[in-house]
Amino acid sequence: MRPSGKKQDFAERVGERRSGRPDERRFLDGQLLIAMPSMLDQRFARSVIYLCAHSEEGAMGIVVNQAARVRNFPDLLVQLQVIAPQERISLPSRAEDIQVLSGGPVQTDRGFVLHTPDFFLDNSTLPIDDGVSLTATIDILRAIAAGRGPDRALLALGYAGWDPGQLEEEIQRNGWLNCPTDPALLFDHDLETKYARALRSIGVDPQRLSTHAGHA
Repeated sequence: MRPSGKKQDFAERVGERRSGRPDERRFLDGQLLIAMPSMLDQRFARSVIYLCAHSEEGAMGIVVNQAARVRNFPDLLVQLQVIAPQERISLPSRAEDIQVLSGGPVQTDRGFVLHTPDFFLDNSTLPIDDGVSLTATIDILRAIAAGRGPDRALLALGYAGWDPGQLEEEIQRNGWLNCPTDPALLFDHDLETKYARALRSIGVDPQRLSTHAGHA
C-alpha cells in the first residue's frame, strides 16, 4: 500500500462514493479490511482498517487498531485550542474516554472522527453505513467537549489511501480479508486484541491463518 497521489480532499472523495455507481455490490464501503500474513507493507502488518470509501477512483480507510503517539484526547483538545487548559477538569466522561489512533500514513496532521450515527452536522457528517458515520471538522471536537457529541467515537490522525485498482490488486494477492463491520468491535478500546477478534468474528483462527485465504 502507498499513500494515494490524488490531491482531492478526503471528505470530498468519500462524498463522491454515492454517485455514478452501476453496481454498489462491487464496492466495500463500510467493511473491515484485515491484513493477511502476506501483507508486504510492514506499516500495515496485523492492521484492521475501516473502509470509508471505495470506488473506481480508489479507496480510503482508517486504521482502527494502532494507537497514535498522542494518546490522550483531552490533551489533544488543549493542543488544538478547542478548550483552555483549565477546562480540562470539566470535560464530560465521554470526552475522557475517546481513543486517539494512528489512522494511516496520509495527512497525519489531520483528524478524522468515526462515530455512531446519533450525531450529525450538516455539510460535515458523512454516513458510511447504518452504524458508522465520519466527521472530519473541528466542530465535532467542540461538540464532544461540550457534551453534545456522539455516544461512541474514535479520533484518527491520518488515513490510508489506495489509487484506482490498487486495493483490488492487493486483495487478489491475498493481502487483505474483507468482512462486515461490527460497530462494537470498531469502537472497542482493546487495540491489542482487535486484530485477532476481527478474524475470529468471521470464523478464522489467527493461529491457523495462511496466505491462501480469500474473501470472508
